[in-house]
Amino acid sequence: MKATDVRAKTTDELRTELEGLKKEQFNLRFQRATGQLENTGRVRQIRRDIARIQTIMREKRVSASA
Repeated sequence: MKATDVRAKTTDELRTELEGLKKEQFNLRFQRATGQLENTGRVRQIRRDIARIQTIMREKRVSASA
């Protein structure tokens, strides 16, 4: 996921995307704990996507209030 793709989305779409990523992160943590996780790089990718979405959501809030 690229920042330009995230910036093009509305706040509601970002919330939905963030919720889905957090659910996926939760499932990946369980897979890692039980030894079933095959793609370990996905954990890092999800974590960064979550941070990217949260950052852009904050930028939109700040610009809207200014």
